[in-house]
Amino acid sequence: MDWGLKNRIARIINPINGRAVMLAVDHGYFLGPTESLEVPRQTVMPLLKYCDSLMLTRGVLRTSVDANFPVPIVLRVSGGSSIIGEDLSNEKITTSVKEAIRLNASALAMSIFVGAKYEHNSLVNLGNLVNDAEEFGIPVLAVTAVGKELKKRDTRYLSLSCRIAAEFGAHMVKTYYCENFEKVVNTCPVPVIIAGGPKLEERQALELTYNAIKSGASGVDMGRNIWQSKYPVPMIRAVRAIVHENSNVDKAYDLFKKLCAEKPIKTKKLIRPKIQTK
Repeated sequence: MDWGLKNRIARIINPINGRAVMLAVDHGYFLGPTESLEVPRQTVMPLLKYCDSLMLTRGVLRTSVDANFPVPIVLRVSGGSSIIGEDLSNEKITTSVKEAIRLNASALAMSIFVGAKYEHNSLVNLGNLVNDAEEFGIPVLAVTAVGKELKKRDTRYLSLSCRIAAEFGAHMVKTYYCENFEKVVNTCPVPVIIAGGPKLEERQALELTYNAIKSGASGVDMGRNIWQSKYPVPMIRAVRAIVHENSNVDKAYDLFKKLCAEKPIKTKKLIRPKIQTK
């Protein structure tokens, strides 16, 4: 692994403790304006200083993140299907490595769909993306997507998906937490980061984070369980306490409640950023 690749991975996964808090806001690429992400800038900006990296599409990066804020970018580069389409697994590479370099991305992210109709296409896409990205020293995060079939979140399936992603050259893998998660981590030779998944109660989300880290996960890539909370800043700080400060669930939840008492509740007011025309 050359210096540039190592350096970019170190921006995302802390090289001292091997942990990462990634904030996911790429949901709109297939879900559209999902709840609490209707105006991405309004959601993202208050959270940036508490995440180690930000996962998003080029469109939201350009329009909703200030270029002078030094947050490492994990750029979503796959897509092509929507939640109302025939099959979410029918994705292609939609953003080039050249474009990622222009946007100063620290890593590229794409989904693979093991066992789905378009499994072959997604895996070939991964192999090709790794080939192109490694030429420029850019790591690839493979996302073991399950589409609409959330029932596939079991140890056998996720171990299979993560191992295949690593075999195809992914430098990091994002997957769901499951029972016997240690097996998923132990059989995958690259860092495993867990997805937050659908919104849970705050304590449940903290339990998910704690159990994953305890089982060997390198960190979290959490979205809805942070920015769909009524208190997103306290929530991401509580998650961070578990990941980086080795807090247990009780301590993290106490921190969350303490910070909630100090923070105003999130409002639903939508304020669109002004766009300069000249």
